[in-house]
Amino acid sequence: MKSSIVSRAASLVIASAFALPAWAALDIGDPVPKFTATAALGGKTFTYSLADALAKGPVVLYFFPAADTADCSIEAHAFAEAIDKFSQLGATVIGVSADDIDTLTKFSVKSCQSRFPVASDQGKTVINGFDALMQTRPDFANRLSYVIASDGKVAYYYQNLNPDKHVERMLNAVGDLARRDPARRP
Repeated sequence: MKSSIVSRAASLVIASAFALPAWAALDIGDPVPKFTATAALGGKTFTYSLADALAKGPVVLYFFPAADTADCSIEAHAFAEAIDKFSQLGATVIGVSADDIDTLTKFSVKSCQSRFPVASDQGKTVINGFDALMQTRPDFANRLSYVIASDGKVAYYYQNLNPDKHVERMLNAVGDLARRDPARRP
């Protein structure tokens, strides 16, 4: 009897976990929080400003859990390989994680191939501001990508722990944005 009650209780806990409302990113059209952060590009650190980047065009902002893990390295490499395509559409790319800047300085060369910056958000201010905290592992950012239009609003977002579709979806979204606003195309 006691094991039956424990089993039912466990089943209810598991069922209620799946019944919780889905975690949601900032929605399309929402203004994004502007931020500055210490970032690395090509092994050198600098202060990244989202406002400055948006003044030049749309920004692809992607959050990733941890540098030098298999999936995060795959994703960074894919973004690096696609940088010229993003540039042709007038967009820049930045990655953000809760890793320390020393780790990201190395990651910016190794996995990002010195093609785009990655920013450190150890205090998770940016991660929380973009609703990108991984709920099951709150020490990490979720794998969440945004296209931010130059007006500072979310144009598109995609969340999936699998890194395979992030670059493709971001390129498509930036292309759609460029087609809707031909004046912003390079």
